[in-house]
Amino acid sequence: MKWLALVLVVINFCVWQLSDYSKVASQPGSAVSGSLPRVTSLKVQKNAVVASEPVSNEWVCVRVGWIKSVEVAEALGAHSVFSRTQSLSLEKVERPLPSLHWVIIPPQPPAAALEQFRDMQRRGVDSYLVTEGENRNAISLGLFESRSAAISVLEEKKRKNFNVVLVNFDRNQISYALAFEAESNLVEEMVQAVEADYGAEFDFVEVNRCEGVATRENNP
Repeated sequence: MKWLALVLVVINFCVWQLSDYSKVASQPGSAVSGSLPRVTSLKVQKNAVVASEPVSNEWVCVRVGWIKSVEVAEALGAHSVFSRTQSLSLEKVERPLPSLHWVIIPPQPPAAALEQFRDMQRRGVDSYLVTEGENRNAISLGLFESRSAAISVLEEKKRKNFNVVLVNFDRNQISYALAFEAESNLVEEMVQAVEADYGAEFDFVEVNRCEGVATRENNP
């Protein structure tokens, strides 16, 4: 009897396992094929950057520069390609440039600075009197882009017993940029057309999604 009971238990266990396996195998899509969802089935989150061909009705915010003068910037802004844009504007930006190396005789009382400057002029020393800024009443002996050139002049003047020092000369440059909104698939064509008439390439072309604007398909 014990052997009979054991055989019945084993048979029941095998039947239960076979039934469970058949349920799993019969479920649609349950086979392990190694395939992944198609790219087209994946949803792109709003405002995400999508690496795909631009959509013709997608408008982007564009900024191009630098332009050397306001006259040139205004002339470029009148280019015919910008008739296909919106919100065209001209930006004026004060950009820092690399500092120059300045050889000077440090500031001193106005009368003393003027007397020394006149004496140096009589002796034929190339110099000028600084009349404004934090180094007012200093005497300039040269501005140089090259630090080594500035140091060479500095050492030469020291050998002639001039009390000279080397300081940074900070400077800025006024530049202009054009900003506008355009259809994304037209931006490259428009920039190339303007550059061809401008005779040079822009230093940069920034293309960004316009904040809060995805398309303008409903606009006239």
